[in-house]
Amino acid sequence: MVVSQESAAERADRLFHALADGTRREIVVLTLAGEHSVSDLARRFPMSFAAVQKHVAVLERAGLVVKQRHGREQRVRGNAQALAEVRELLDRLEAVWRGRMDRIGEMLAGPGPADSEEDASWP
Repeated sequence: MVVSQESAAERADRLFHALADGTRREIVVLTLAGEHSVSDLARRFPMSFAAVQKHVAVLERAGLVVKQRHGREQRVRGNAQALAEVRELLDRLEAVWRGRMDRIGEMLAGPGPADSEEDASWP
């Protein structure tokens, strides 16, 4: 049996895809505040029960929510650890962006005091 591990890029894609939809983001917020049944979630949105189930399934595949069966109900709760992972990814993207902006600023500023004619002659 071959078990493939999800790459970091695939994981990021799955997380950001799940959070790209407003309804799914609202479901995450609700389920982080407390556990809800899928039926309860479905009553909160102007869409079919099946549509809400699909949104929950996308969130579950991304690891943003955990779904458990309690009798006839499926209960959904948010996964704060997955949100911490999203925050980490965003922090890394911000660091890349800030680094690029700093380099652009340095290029626009021109040679600084550390840059002298002596430095220009470096082999």
